[in-house]
Amino acid sequence: MTDPVATAVAAVATGRLDPRCPVTVRKVRCSMPLDPQVEAMRAQRAAENVPQLYTRTLAEARAADLAAIQAAGGEVEPVHSVEDVVVDELGLPLRVYRPAGDGPLPTLVYFFGGGWTLGSIETADGICRRLANAVPCQVITVGYRLAPENPFPAAVLDCHRATEWIAKSWLVDADRVVVGGDSAGGNLAAATTLLARDNGPALAGQLLVYPNTLYGSDTPSMRAGDDPYLFNRTSVGWYWDHYLTDPAQGRDPLASPLLATSHAGLPPALVITAEYDPLRDEGEFYAEKLHAAGVPTVLSRYDGMVHGFFAMSGVLDGGRRAIGEAADWLRGVFADG
Repeated sequence: MTDPVATAVAAVATGRLDPRCPVTVRKVRCSMPLDPQVEAMRAQRAAENVPQLYTRTLAEARAADLAAIQAAGGEVEPVHSVEDVVVDELGLPLRVYRPAGDGPLPTLVYFFGGGWTLGSIETADGICRRLANAVPCQVITVGYRLAPENPFPAAVLDCHRATEWIAKSWLVDADRVVVGGDSAGGNLAAATTLLARDNGPALAGQLLVYPNTLYGSDTPSMRAGDDPYLFNRTSVGWYWDHYLTDPAQGRDPLASPLLATSHAGLPPALVITAEYDPLRDEGEFYAEKLHAAGVPTVLSRYDGMVHGFFAMSGVLDGGRRAIGEAADWLRGVFADG
């Protein structure tokens, strides 16, 4: 029997990720050096010999990750209303960012990044504030359970259950609900759309920012991702090792959305990738898979950028541009809804 993981890995590695792929691409996609702002950030990390998160204890890594994201996120944008709630029937914390306006609003359900292991509602606070203001729309962050304390599939099930509950809330326009996330949050958003297609709720779109889409990926970008001062392939493996209790779980489409039997019927997608990111190729390959299945898909690679740049809008112009692009895309999706 053909190994689906090996087949998907081989398909990515053979060069199918052609810059002329048949996906709507908004950015000129050519090889560029590291963006000067990224290079300066990397040089500072090297000068200070900042240790990689995977060399620290889990508690140290969680604290350092949040501190770094908050430092790079810039000033905290005020939003008309920000409320932390815990829904008893979910047992999960939610944070609701609501712009001015009465009644049900179009809503982005956002899943924070952190390799399913790090992160919290606080991790995505800057992103959610900026999107709530820029669209404008309601943004709700889900505090899903983390691994290794709660390994796969706990986070996926939490995100789907929360999305189901949110779509039925009186604060939400049920016809205009989009799921989104960055990194592991993008993985969870993609997995949530697979569950929602078969079980509800109906979703208007998916915002996938440099998502993990394939366990065991051996792509050109993964092989090239060995920089000791940036998110690299060792980082990727470290997160997967915390998330999965058995490598065989990586074959599950809820862990590796690329392995879904079909991607037909999924909601329109914006897939954002970064040139110098080990996850670049699998994110772009996922965009191809969506397009091939008839899903309206926009793929946007940010040249010179690195993994995590979407959360670094306080120090990277590329991060601000990507937030703006996501806001523009969301505005269009909500208008169509």
